[in-house]
Amino acid sequence: MQEERLEPIQLINTASELAAAVCHLNDQAIIAGDLEADSMFHFQERICLLQLAAPDIIYIIDPLAVPDMAPFKPIMENQAIKKVFHGADYDVRSLYRDFNISIHNLFDTELASRFLGYAETGLNAIIKQEFNVELEKKFQKKDWSQRPLPDEMLEYAADDVRYLIALQSRLEEQLGKKGRLAWVIEECENIAAVRPAPADTRPLFTRCKGASRLDPKSLAVLEALLEMRHEKARQKDRPLFKILGTTALIKLSQMRPKSMNALQSLNILSRKQIDMYGRNILQAIKTGNAVPADQLPQYPKHIRPKWSSASIKKTHRLKKWRENEASRLAIDPGVFFSNAQIKALVEKAPADIENLKAINGLKKWQIREYGEKLIEMVNDWEK
Repeated sequence: MQEERLEPIQLINTASELAAAVCHLNDQAIIAGDLEADSMFHFQERICLLQLAAPDIIYIIDPLAVPDMAPFKPIMENQAIKKVFHGADYDVRSLYRDFNISIHNLFDTELASRFLGYAETGLNAIIKQEFNVELEKKFQKKDWSQRPLPDEMLEYAADDVRYLIALQSRLEEQLGKKGRLAWVIEECENIAAVRPAPADTRPLFTRCKGASRLDPKSLAVLEALLEMRHEKARQKDRPLFKILGTTALIKLSQMRPKSMNALQSLNILSRKQIDMYGRNILQAIKTGNAVPADQLPQYPKHIRPKWSSASIKKTHRLKKWRENEASRLAIDPGVFFSNAQIKALVEKAPADIENLKAINGLKKWQIREYGEKLIEMVNDWEK
């Protein structure tokens, strides 16, 4: 049975309503947040809904109706107000991308649950475990850009923040008892600092799974096909995968049909896809075939440096220590120390704490709690 829902929901559709909500939120010590976007339905992803919960009310802000979110920015950047999100990385990037909004004083309940050793850290699983509440799942893949939104979808959106403040309180108490609260606070500060990746200027085929196995001629054709798909997706305001699938484009780049009959005989695309994009596909294949031999692309090769036997032994020793310590702490080994961090430790072989602090990617709490042990293991690996 779900516990009674006391918090009212208010939908924010106007600038004046947003201003009133901001005024109320500004007086809170803690708020919870989440957002819904439309990446499954449009070419350019955007935030379609922003849910904010105070202890006494849940606001659902419609940024499609109120595009100027500037009044909301000071709330999220106010260090005196704790912001609770679950799996905040995506939210942090999206808010900065769409509205240039940063989050200060963040608490990520998903991250906290991982540092407490929860077997399942998804929001549904944790709410079920902590509050014996089953959250609705059927709207996860719905189009949040549709308007008006049905009441059921608004209730679903509200549920994503309804329990976060109470959950944060429980998790923070557990972290404090285990002496890991400072660890999570530091990790949350790191998450709050993430930003959207800069525009990728590499050829499109470098982001295409399976392209590394293609010969240069096929890569040239694939690049032309990918560029054509990108332009069609932009024109139609549709996600790339809803135009043409990547697997189909790779097959076409290898087979390289030169006529509609040849294209149809391959049985790679549906009749509808051929009717819509057949001529564009043939033109892209022609463009790729026309690339001169001395200008054909090569898939970039990443040569991994060969490790010495000493480095391999150090890595094994660190991983064995990580497994044992993570087991003792009852947390996932990858959360405790990542493979990338272990690799950096072996490569840099820090001789003292200052050297350790200079290693990019190591956290302050890791150095504070385990610095001397790490230095000993990296430098005295034969013992």
